[in-house]
Amino acid sequence: MTYPTELRLLPWSGPEGKPCYLQTDDADSYLSRLADNTESVQLGLAAELLEHATDVLADKQAAPDDLCRLAADLAGALQATLRVSVSRGHRLSLPEPPAPGQGEDDPQSPAATFG
Repeated sequence: MTYPTELRLLPWSGPEGKPCYLQTDDADSYLSRLADNTESVQLGLAAELLEHATDVLADKQAAPDDLCRLAADLAGALQATLRVSVSRGHRLSLPEPPAPGQGEDDPQSPAATFG
């Protein structure tokens, strides 16, 4: 049995803000690694921004302009984080291809036993 290649939502947008997708069977391809690294950077920046937001919100003297800038930055970080979570959640729900020798024709295969 062959498994269809699923589209991976990438952590950046294309022209006009439209989502970008990657179709590959190789999770270690150049673009897959670039997407993984970009997601890591985005999540790291979101964590740093959250720490900064906690400090700014604790400051009772924070200027309205600072709070507006913070809100815009938080919205951008939340948007990136949601895109990462959707992409990763979708990939978690994909079935793993069987290991060599563990296909449906193998009597030891769970698919052969229960399928």
